[in-house]
Amino acid sequence: MKVLKFGGASVNSADAVKNTAEIIDKYSTEKILVVVSAMGKTTNALEKLTQAYFNKSNEKNALLNEVKNFHFNIIDNLFKDKNLEVYTDIQHIFDELLHKLISRASESYDFEYDQIVSNGELISTKIISHYLNYKGIKNQWIDAREIIKTDNNYREGNVNWQETMHKTNNLIIPFFENNSLPRHLMITQGFIGSTSDEHSVTLGREGSDYSAAIFAYNLNASEMVIWKDVPGLLNADPKFFKDTHKLDAISYREAIELAYYGATIIHPKTIKPLQNKNIPLFVKSFIQPENEGSIISNHENADGLIPSFIFKQEQALISISPKDFSFIAEENLSDIFGIFSDNKIKINLMQNSAISFSVCIDGNLKRFDTLIKVLQENYKVRYNLQLDLITIRHYNQATIDKVVYNRKILLEQRSRTTAQLVVENPA
Repeated sequence: MKVLKFGGASVNSADAVKNTAEIIDKYSTEKILVVVSAMGKTTNALEKLTQAYFNKSNEKNALLNEVKNFHFNIIDNLFKDKNLEVYTDIQHIFDELLHKLISRASESYDFEYDQIVSNGELISTKIISHYLNYKGIKNQWIDAREIIKTDNNYREGNVNWQETMHKTNNLIIPFFENNSLPRHLMITQGFIGSTSDEHSVTLGREGSDYSAAIFAYNLNASEMVIWKDVPGLLNADPKFFKDTHKLDAISYREAIELAYYGATIIHPKTIKPLQNKNIPLFVKSFIQPENEGSIISNHENADGLIPSFIFKQEQALISISPKDFSFIAEENLSDIFGIFSDNKIKINLMQNSAISFSVCIDGNLKRFDTLIKVLQENYKVRYNLQLDLITIRHYNQATIDKVVYNRKILLEQRSRTTAQLVVENPA
């Protein structure tokens, strides 16, 4: 049993879908579960649609039509017969979305977000499943919301592992054990699950990797493969760094560290389920599928041989002090952490002194202004915006000097293996 995960870039056009189908077809003799993300930038488009719906904007119908036209253009380029079932299946999803848009929104933005944005994965997997069948690659489509069960923490659903395993045993394993189709191939969605009362839930931005890891864990997969538009795991994002190197092999531990600090190649929650069952994770290129790519496993021999760089833009540095200039005590820190937790804001870096506590967070969050107002009720607050956070794993002074390059450092931390620097944006 193998689990394959394809991201949005691998299915962002008709040609990309055809290429993905060719990759899947090469696993014809194996038991395969395929996890697919929304096509291209569909999640971003559906986020805009959700905002328009929640804010009662007149743009919502136009935004919905953009998403609809994008997908039907792909369908038109994949199928010659306009009477095929794929057209009615996808039209049905858009009809339900339209019905949603004319109904009244609840008071919870996060709830409405999940009910709308989750459709991106449903649409993409329906199209891919139909196309595979159309090309003679017989498969079974299944709704991941029937399998992955979560709490009602919308946009960051916490998996109910016991119930998810129960659903896996009842709905997925029998297909692979008793399947009469010529292939053992199942298509499902990443990123989405559902609550006990069947409301859609998403698992966090870029959560499709995590979905694949959940399936791999529950199915005792022999391996999991993530197909990307890069040759494997790189030591830096090529959008920010010219000279990048492929990491042929790293350990689970190193992958968790990189994901924690913000490396976008792997979702932070992905590694732990795989590590728990010693399932190797391969990261390969769908552009050059014959190349070996990278592997994440329990071997630590290659860790630290090449420095890794993680670059986060649009950061905010917030300094918090008691209004009476007293010391920052444990009760102050507890209160401050509670405020960040209540607003669901992740702290990327923190540092405290005798009378102040500084944190670096994503500065483009919808909740930023609310956070500042709440903090200002009891504390003196100063902040800087439009900063960059640079994290270097396995650093030396030369790598730090090269990356900083005369930019002003506002905050710096170093441990044995990791350096983090908050710097001014050169622009």
